[in-house]
Amino acid sequence: MKQALRDLAALVARVGVGGIFFANGWTKLEDGLKATGAKFQAQGAPAPGAWATVTMLTELIGGALLIAGLAVSVTGLILFAEALGVFVVATPLNPISLNELVLLGVASLLLAVVGAGRASVDHMVVIRRRESEAANEFAADTEADRVIASLRDPDTSPASDKSRAPETERQEEPADPAATEDTAPHPRPRAKSGETRRTEDPAPVPGDTLVAGRKKPPPRTRRPASD
Repeated sequence: MKQALRDLAALVARVGVGGIFFANGWTKLEDGLKATGAKFQAQGAPAPGAWATVTMLTELIGGALLIAGLAVSVTGLILFAEALGVFVVATPLNPISLNELVLLGVASLLLAVVGAGRASVDHMVVIRRRESEAANEFAADTEADRVIASLRDPDTSPASDKSRAPETERQEEPADPAATEDTAPHPRPRAKSGETRRTEDPAPVPGDTLVAGRKKPPPRTRRPASD
């Protein structure tokens, strides 16, 4: 909450101070360099034409940069130096203009020290710079880890991994589906319901005859009597 209030205060101060500087520079631009130089000459400034040109450009550009919040530290110091130079060299005759000059110079110095806040272009640039630096550091750490790993175990180097990749792909290639179908065992067809399996009867042995459901043994041969 405090940081949000600080950012809001910095934004209001930037817009107010930068707006006044830009308005003063725009007035000098509309009046022309000759009229502005005549005013500086009346205030006793040496080289009034140069002072008119420098102050006009400084207030226009510096005021716009303060409003946008771009390079606030440098811009604030430049505007403070411009206000201090005008106060020393060509002090305004009008007390109101003198007070305004002092306030603008002090506010510019304060913004240069405090900063532009998070609602500014400077903050966006800083965030992107930090993100890029973090990404570069991460990439450098990753590359260093790879180099260390390759030195410890040369077999795990990226080159060996690339050379082994085709072999692994070859080993993992699926077999031909047609060959798989040919070599697969074919299941035997099951007998349908109602069908009976017939078994072949063994061939009859010569001399075997069925007698009343039993096999008749073969006839015995008599041996000739010995003399």
